[in-house]
Amino acid sequence: MTLYLPRTTTAEITEALMAERLSVGGGAMNMVLTLVIVTDEADHYDAVRAATEAGREHPSRVVALIRRDPEAEPAIDAEIRRPGTSGPGEAVLLRLYGPLGEHPGSVLTPLLVPDAPVVVWWPGQGPLDPASDPVGRLAQRRITDALRAPDPLHDLMERVAHYRPGDTDLTWTRLTPWRSLLASAMDQPSGWVTSARVTAESHYPSAELLAAWLSERLGVPVERETSDGPGLTEVRLSTDQGDIVVSRRDGRVATLSRFSQPDQRVALARRGASSALSEELRRLDADETYASAARHLGPMLAGSGR
Repeated sequence: MTLYLPRTTTAEITEALMAERLSVGGGAMNMVLTLVIVTDEADHYDAVRAATEAGREHPSRVVALIRRDPEAEPAIDAEIRRPGTSGPGEAVLLRLYGPLGEHPGSVLTPLLVPDAPVVVWWPGQGPLDPASDPVGRLAQRRITDALRAPDPLHDLMERVAHYRPGDTDLTWTRLTPWRSLLASAMDQPSGWVTSARVTAESHYPSAELLAAWLSERLGVPVERETSDGPGLTEVRLSTDQGDIVVSRRDGRVATLSRFSQPDQRVALARRGASSALSEELRRLDADETYASAARHLGPMLAGSGR
């Protein structure tokens, strides 16, 4: 069931949520967190769908703040989807007109689940300093996606410069399968790594983050090369015994090549938003590994002249 409240107020929305909660036996009280999506009309459908899929693993109250016409009179149109309509949690879609779109924090605060952590996700271009954003200040975790920016690498570097514990970016989360595979390969006798190379399509900041992670962990220089994609296409670790190569040309299956061993085919599909979001919702503390790689990224790029 979906309830529509055109030209409403936060008091009316809160009252409607309470009534819905009572009608289903306290559904919102079982929510493990509040997931706030800050988006616009063009992106909201895919973002809410991804949040709904992630909510099957992490029951949440999803609140989508959808910016509409900034020149219109201040108004709120609300859409409330009860548990079971779009996953195990509630979903509240708020279309904010006029100046309300610039002050979403005041609209959001009354709708947060009491005593539940708050996670904010900007599926489109997010703020350069998420922790200082009016909505970001309300959250324990703040998720952005530099890949959606006009200049992804510049966008990521600005966020790295403003990093606060709790910040993360999906350009990092998309690397988890690559990092796991590379770590697994290095668990076997492999010799001393002397250098590395990361190859990916241009304007793909995940490649720079992966290079920074490898450089920091291995203490070796890491080159960045460009390919036609899609996404990351190859990581090569050069050792004193030979090369270790993970190559993925089709965005789905990779080949792991190791010196003096037969090649292995490994599932390594590109990650969608729901998969990456689910991973981020599994933790509500600061991601120290991301923070460490991000801190290493700036000096590494400066040293390369980029």
